[in-house]
Amino acid sequence: MKFISLLSSILFALMAQAQELPESLSLEEAIDYGLTNNRSIINADRDIQKAKKDRWKTIAAGLPQISSDVNYQNFLEMPVSLVPAEFFGGNPGEFSELTFGTEQNMIGSIKVEQLLFDGSYLVGLEASRVYLSISENLFEKTHLETKKIITTLYSNALLAKYNILFLEKNKASLEDNLEEIHQLFRNGFEEEESVEQIQLSLAQIGSQLKYAKNLMKIEENMLKFVIGYPVESPLKLTDELDDIFNETLYFQSLPNTDDIENNIDIRIADNNVKAEALLLKLEKSKALPKVNAFMNRTYTGNSNDFTFTNGDQKWYGSSLLGLNVKIPIFSSLGRNASSQKAKISLDQAKTQLEETQVKIRIEVNAALNEYQLAIDNYYTEKENLRLAESIEQKNQTKFYEGMVKSFELRMAQLQLYGAQSSFVAAIQKVIKNKVALETLLNQSNTN
Repeated sequence: MKFISLLSSILFALMAQAQELPESLSLEEAIDYGLTNNRSIINADRDIQKAKKDRWKTIAAGLPQISSDVNYQNFLEMPVSLVPAEFFGGNPGEFSELTFGTEQNMIGSIKVEQLLFDGSYLVGLEASRVYLSISENLFEKTHLETKKIITTLYSNALLAKYNILFLEKNKASLEDNLEEIHQLFRNGFEEEESVEQIQLSLAQIGSQLKYAKNLMKIEENMLKFVIGYPVESPLKLTDELDDIFNETLYFQSLPNTDDIENNIDIRIADNNVKAEALLLKLEKSKALPKVNAFMNRTYTGNSNDFTFTNGDQKWYGSSLLGLNVKIPIFSSLGRNASSQKAKISLDQAKTQLEETQVKIRIEVNAALNEYQLAIDNYYTEKENLRLAESIEQKNQTKFYEGMVKSFELRMAQLQLYGAQSSFVAAIQKVIKNKVALETLLNQSNTN
C-alpha cells in the first residue's frame, strides 16, 4: 500500500507539472516564458543573489560582533612549582615543592567587538554597491541576448514553415504538370524528355521539402531548449509570419541610433571604471588608522571534581573594556606601490571605456547599414519573386501551346524556386539585422 501511495504521488506530481506547461506560445509568450525559464538567465539571477549576500556580508563586518569561548581543563597530574625553602623556615639554597590550584577548572568568556573606524570598510560598502550593479548589468546582458535568440529562433521556425508552403505549392503544381504531360506523351503529343524533366524537378522538390520539414523541427527544438521548455513535449507556435513581420509596421521607423549610452557593454565598462576607482580609494584608505572597541566578560570556576553543573559552584568573574587603535606608520613604500598600481588599473579601465564607446558606435553604424541594406534587398527579392512567378506562368502557357521546350519550362521553374528561396532568406535577414541593431541599442522589442 505504501508503494502504491508513493507511486500515485509521483504520478500526480508529474501530471501537475505537465499541466503547467503551455501547449502553445506566441512570440511574446515565448519570450516571457524564456526570460523566466532560460538556464543562463536563472544562473545570472543567482549571481545577483550572491552579490546581495556579499553586500550584506560587507555591511555585517561593521556591525557588532559577538563571540564566546569555553575552556575546560582537567590536570591528570598537577604541575609542581619550586619555591625557596627559606620562605617557610627552611635552609637557604633549598627548594620546597608546592602545587597550586585545583585539579579541574573551567573558563567561560563572551566578547563583544565593534568597529569604530576603518577606511577600507567604508570603501568596501561602496564597492559592494558597484559589484551588485555589475551583476545586474550582466543579468541584463544575458536577458537581452536571450530575447534576441528567442526572437531569431521563433522567426526561423516560422520562415521554415513559410518555405514549406512554397515547396508544397510547387510540388502540387509539378504533380499536376506531370499528369498532364504524361497524358500528352501517351497520346503522342509530347516527347518522353518532357516527362523526364518534370520528374527530375519533382524529385528535387521532394528532397527539399523533406529537408525543410526536418529543419523546422530542428528550429522548434532549439527554441524549446533556449526557453527552457522540455524538448520532448509538443509545442505549437501560434504566431504566423505575418504576425511578426508586418511590412507596414516593420519598416515604419528606424531605431534611434543617436544615443548609444544605454548599450549594455558601455554600461559594464563604465561600472568597471567605478570599480577600479574604488580599488584606488581602498589602497589609499589603508594609510588611515583602524579603531576597534571591545568588551570581554570572563567567568572562572575551580574544583577538584567536576561540579561545574552544580548550582552551588562558585564562579569568579572579570570584565574588560578596551580600545584598539592600529596606526600605519611606514610600509617601506609598499602602500605607495599598491596605490600606483591601482591608479594604472583605473587608467586602463577609462581607456577601455573609451574604446568600448568607439567600438559600439562603429558596430551600431554597421548594424544600421546592414539593416537598411536588408530592407532594400527585401524589396528587390519581393519584386524578383513577382517577376519569376510571372515568367514561370508564361512559360507554362507557352509550353502547352508548343512554343517552348520542356527544358525552357524547367529553367523557368528553377528560377522561380530560387526566387522563392531568396525571398525567404531576405525576410530572415531583415528580422535578424533589426533584432541585432535593437539589441546593440538596448531597444529590443518584437513589434
